[in-house]
Amino acid sequence: MTVSHTLETEGLTLSYGDRTVVEGLDLTVAPGRITAIVGANGCGKSTLLKAMARLIAPSEGRIVLDGKALHERHSKEIARLLGLLPQSPVAPEGIAVADLVGRGRHPHQRLLARWSPQDYAAVAEALAATGISELANRSVDELSGGQRQRVWIAMALAQATDILLLDEPTTFLDVAHQVEVLDLLTDLNHDRGTTIVMVLHDLNLAARYADELIAVRGGAVHAQGAPDDVLTPELVQSVFGLASTVIPDPLTGKPMVVPSGRHHVG
Repeated sequence: MTVSHTLETEGLTLSYGDRTVVEGLDLTVAPGRITAIVGANGCGKSTLLKAMARLIAPSEGRIVLDGKALHERHSKEIARLLGLLPQSPVAPEGIAVADLVGRGRHPHQRLLARWSPQDYAAVAEALAATGISELANRSVDELSGGQRQRVWIAMALAQATDILLLDEPTTFLDVAHQVEVLDLLTDLNHDRGTTIVMVLHDLNLAARYADELIAVRGGAVHAQGAPDDVLTPELVQSVFGLASTVIPDPLTGKPMVVPSGRHHVG
């Protein structure tokens, strides 16, 4: 079982030049659980995830992993504990699927060391879990957008980190594959205890699969908690500017957002 690690932000401010995207944000990620970050476009969701992976340095405040500031840790140590699937990643030209997935093993390998049986097993398991074993020798360039997204997810799985950050993991996937990927992440959380933090646009998928929702508005946490407590018509209106009704999901009982739309009001 994976050891649960603590991941927090303290007074976190993130900026691009003179433009502040996230300001004074205090946030605690629930260890060993699935957290979904939701919010309107441009509210700072992806920027927050990049900062948690130490791709963006804070303007103010800090990100703390197991009580120690992230910037005080060695990069390879972070990579063993924390994996990131960014939005729209770019693969090296001509690289084969298995080789790209295998790059997830780099944090676990010593310089110039040969691959271990654990490395091969982790890649094989990641390929199988994402349903792309038969694509192992294909060039990533030849794949569809949905297939390519599953390759990136397989690479993140092969990294075998205790915390996994995913920025829109269902991008380019049809509905069936979206559900497959989210089921896979749920299995990973249940079987290994992996802490999963993912940015999702689809509120209903976020409510169905997440233990915790974090609603972000204007670079700050607007609400955080269980989907039943967070996802209300008032929150949807406040965060997304959308009139809606929230009803129980007929399969899970979790909240499900039904947009009103201007042609269906009254």
